[in-house]
Amino acid sequence: MNIKKISYKILVGATVVALAVGSTSCNIYKKYETPQNTAITKAYTEAREAAAAGDSTQLGNLLWEDVFTDPVLADLIRRALANNTDLSTARHNVDLARTTLKGAKLAYLPSVALAPQGGRAYAAGDWVGGWTYTIPASVSWEVDIFGKLLNSKRSAAVAVERSEAYAQAARSQIIAAVANTYYSISAIEAQLALARSTARLWAQSMQTMRDLKEAGRLTEAAVVQSDANYQSVLATIPSLETTRTQLDNTMSLLINEMPQHFDISPDAVLNVPAAISEGVPLQWLAMRPDVYSAERNLAIAYYSTNSARAAFYPNLTLSFNGGFTNSLGDMIINPGKWFFNLAGQLAAPLFSRGRNIANLEAAKINQKIAMNNFERTVLSAAGEVSNAMTVYTKSGERLKYLDVQVEDLQKSVEYTNDLLVYANGTYLEVLTAQQSLLSAQMNRISCDLDRAQAVINLYQAVGGGR
Repeated sequence: MNIKKISYKILVGATVVALAVGSTSCNIYKKYETPQNTAITKAYTEAREAAAAGDSTQLGNLLWEDVFTDPVLADLIRRALANNTDLSTARHNVDLARTTLKGAKLAYLPSVALAPQGGRAYAAGDWVGGWTYTIPASVSWEVDIFGKLLNSKRSAAVAVERSEAYAQAARSQIIAAVANTYYSISAIEAQLALARSTARLWAQSMQTMRDLKEAGRLTEAAVVQSDANYQSVLATIPSLETTRTQLDNTMSLLINEMPQHFDISPDAVLNVPAAISEGVPLQWLAMRPDVYSAERNLAIAYYSTNSARAAFYPNLTLSFNGGFTNSLGDMIINPGKWFFNLAGQLAAPLFSRGRNIANLEAAKINQKIAMNNFERTVLSAAGEVSNAMTVYTKSGERLKYLDVQVEDLQKSVEYTNDLLVYANGTYLEVLTAQQSLLSAQMNRISCDLDRAQAVINLYQAVGGGR
């Protein structure tokens, strides 16, 4: 009987066993699909399909260069993407996952070993007999009847997708962090410019108070109060400068360079993408890398459960040993002869001290945990998007009121100064109007920053940063 016939009989026998045992284990071979047992997972599946068919004008699909068009900011983002160590680590993790997948695919191939050997006996001070040699080769192939290697390969493929999602999340986070820091520095520069110009104006106001005191129209109390007002605005400048330095250091860390000062205009403005509108389309959430990563964790847990089930079924291994030798028993012949041996082994687990049962139960529990984490991630993502959208919308409304307030207070300061100099106005009215105007102007700058950061956070929250 030749080798082909022997191999054929072994495979036929294994197939019969597989059909008999595998008829009750169909789930082992089933590919992962997003569960449809909750409203959240159903909505996510529909959103994922909609996102896959979506157009490039959706906010999450916009390239970061189309969102952050400021050339200075764009340069900083490029430097961060090129140098940031967190993103570099994420890329290495993707490469590591791909290497694991390559190993899982190669597990389908047979293992081959070659171990040549030779020797000659030496006894009683002389060589005995002739040289012997053996050149053996062994081939072993595990037939994946019950999906052990299949589930391992699928799990490794999903792990690659999860690593890619992590890398995208890191990329999105870095882009958003650079943009947020950039506009924070711009806001601090605007507040510093405002504080310095206000200090100059209040210094003039204090001199006016002194002149009026000399003219007998005001008391020393007005001068002292005016000076206190002036000192208060001077005190805000060092605090703002400290924050400015801290933001410079944050930006330096993001781009992975030594601490330095960044020249950023106080008038930097973020152009709001037209894709931003009222509401939170669920397909935006489906594009988030952390949501996709959470679902990939669920898929990995699913394949781990399948692998735990597969451990209850037999292993079929085909092995072939052969080679060339001149040693046959106690005889040495020349030239040598070929030899070979073909075997099949079917090993079925009967009792393993409950290990397989425990592993399956643990895998099922981990799958439930992954499901809970996935649903919580979807809900958390929805909350983040909703929060960012609310801040963006309400900041726009607030800006309208602050603009009116600043305009009114500018008039109030002008009127109270005129009343103090030319009529019967009081210095307290002047000081109150000045303080109110500075506070409103500072709030106006902060609100501008809140709105810009809401756009940035919304872009990150929907998975932007391609």
